[in-house]
Amino acid sequence: MFASCRQIVGQSQLDLELPAPATVADLMARLTAEYPSLARYGPHLMLAVNAEYVRPDHPLHDGDEVALIPPVSGGAR
Repeated sequence: MFASCRQIVGQSQLDLELPAPATVADLMARLTAEYPSLARYGPHLMLAVNAEYVRPDHPLHDGDEVALIPPVSGGAR
């Protein structure tokens, strides 16, 4: 979990098991059920599996590491 996702969940890492076959969308459904504030990011949340950006339909396998990266802003013109 990064940035505000970590604040919402209250920790930087979770160990979860999902019934197979599972996708990143299945994981997000579970996480938003447990942590409803994550839903506010909707399609703006970046998802990575094993350090590669993926789409919600990406299949998950035993041992995968999933990162939730919220949108960021900042900088100056």
